[in-house]
Amino acid sequence: MAVHCLRAMVRTILAEVLGVRPDFIEHQLAHAVRDPNGRAYNRTAHLQERHKMMQQWADYLDRLKSIAKAAK
Repeated sequence: MAVHCLRAMVRTILAEVLGVRPDFIEHQLAHAVRDPNGRAYNRTAHLQERHKMMQQWADYLDRLKSIAKAAK
């Protein structure tokens, strides 16, 4: 799996499974956030929300690991 594919998979799971706002995901992936005013006026970082998102991601991976262990 290429890194780009992994990033796409993570983005999809964060948005569709964990319900994270797309702009938080885009910031975390270091993508330019679409904004009518452009980056000149949009300098948000959403650090608290991104921290929560990354904790959700870690918890999600832990759940998958637990399920895999239980299936053995």
